[in-house]
Amino acid sequence: MNMKNVKSMLCKVLGILISFSIGATFSTTAFAADSYPTKSVRLIIPFSAGGGADTVGRLIAGKLSERLGDQFIADNRTGAGGVIGAEIASRATPDGYTLVFVPASFTMQPSLRKLPYDPIKSFSPISRVGKGAYVLAVTPSVPVNLLKEFIAYTKQNPGKLFFGTGGAGSTSHMFLELFKLMADINITAVHFKGGNPQVIDLLGGHSHGTMISLPAILPHIISGKLKALATSAAQRSVFLPDVPTLAEAGVPGYDAIVWWGILAPAGTPASVVSRLDKEIEAVLTLDDMKKAFSNQGVEPNYQTTAAFVPFIAAEIANWKRVVEKGNIKLK
Repeated sequence: MNMKNVKSMLCKVLGILISFSIGATFSTTAFAADSYPTKSVRLIIPFSAGGGADTVGRLIAGKLSERLGDQFIADNRTGAGGVIGAEIASRATPDGYTLVFVPASFTMQPSLRKLPYDPIKSFSPISRVGKGAYVLAVTPSVPVNLLKEFIAYTKQNPGKLFFGTGGAGSTSHMFLELFKLMADINITAVHFKGGNPQVIDLLGGHSHGTMISLPAILPHIISGKLKALATSAAQRSVFLPDVPTLAEAGVPGYDAIVWWGILAPAGTPASVVSRLDKEIEAVLTLDDMKKAFSNQGVEPNYQTTAAFVPFIAAEIANWKRVVEKGNIKLK
């Protein structure tokens, strides 16, 4: 056999191998999407049990378990305003079996501290799932019933009122700092590892108030254990229609909502991200899920992967401006 024939044969063999490799790749990708999941999926919730993120995250995990046939297990990893849980997720194997459930504070952290991950490059956003207003609430021991009365009272007692947050740099902390900045008042923030511990502290009479998501506090407002003074969004909450917004009640221009979404580690197969995105969209249209969300004071607010990616980048930029304007620093 001459050299020309050898080269021709080698080219044919190489072509067959390349075709087989490409076919195998497409087959594996399709198989991954069709068969996923084949084992339990860990959904990291970077805040304590009982808080807003935990409540909403567990609802989503439960419904995905029903639809996909494998357990989506909520795993609370608390601390550092959600950073610890997010870091664990960022370092996980990118195979779709470790996800992280993040609230709005995920986009606040980059302006507040040096992070052990890149909030853009270290994750593959999947979907945004819900939104809600925060509520400014106080204990009955605070002698006010209206927001303007509260602002006047804090100015008469600067630094003497203690407000719990879900952690330094958490959504509740940042919403509180924005309120302090815009109302020109001095309130002392006390940081906890999530929403539930701060609510327990508040109900025990150890602090005076909080700025927190509705899922964590709505039952205590309805029971009268706490007084709701105002909500944080531009429009009144459908769950507390008689409670004015901060903008209406004395802080013009205040507008902040909490949102929740699901991320995967960067490098997670696109087919798996797409599968999860579609399943999450389907879950949020179910009547029982809408009812469960409503019972917690949350609105379903689906956002596709394609829309969620630029949304996260825009939120990071928005909170950077707030942090710089208010010279907000973590202690």
